[in-house]
Amino acid sequence: MDQPTPRRLFLQAGLAGIGLAATVSACSDDADDPPPTSGSSREPATPTATATSTASGSDAGSRSNVLLVYFSRAGENYFNGGRKTLKVGNTEVLANMIADRVTCDVYRIEAADPYPEAYEPTVERNVQEESADARPRIAGSLPDLADYDTVLVGSPIWNTRAPMIMSTFTEGVDLAGKTVLPFVTYAVSGMSGVDSDYRTALPDSQVRDGLAVRGEVVSEAASDLEDWLSTAGLA
Repeated sequence: MDQPTPRRLFLQAGLAGIGLAATVSACSDDADDPPPTSGSSREPATPTATATSTASGSDAGSRSNVLLVYFSRAGENYFNGGRKTLKVGNTEVLANMIADRVTCDVYRIEAADPYPEAYEPTVERNVQEESADARPRIAGSLPDLADYDTVLVGSPIWNTRAPMIMSTFTEGVDLAGKTVLPFVTYAVSGMSGVDSDYRTALPDSQVRDGLAVRGEVVSEAASDLEDWLSTAGLA
């Protein structure tokens, strides 16, 4: 997981000013970065900007019509009834597995106000955001989706739904006419209707059936992942 794959393209995420690298990179651990002072109430994301990509390996100069978007949280996580500190979040592990198998550009969603590394404070903040129907701000510029036909959208399941920051993303970009492929990692809830939620929120998009992988066994999900990608016509 720590080694780059020759087919992966990385989008410039524009994260200057919050202690994160501007280029999205695989398996980064940003839990120690100091959070900025922005709040997590319903605020608009940074205006959409044209995303530029840098090629890795043999794909230099190429452009994909598939975009892989994901939000993931490392740090202390639920694990088989207990807690485990993850250097790489479960959803990032699954996103890396997808990027190993599909020629795509990758955009990692970063919260402008990073979530705590500890588990319980993250749960408390998420409950507050859900109760307030908040739209946590995304750091940097959102990608321009004009050149993409297919967008894979990944996140963990928090309290039986996608984190509120995923609504920030879907409301901040133009997904009309796109094929949207949701994928999630979870502890106990499975897909939890997230693909149906996206269908409701994105009536002008073709939202396909999602992929749900239990976080504790995400590294063993290759077979299910490949079946899902094949059904979607991506493998």
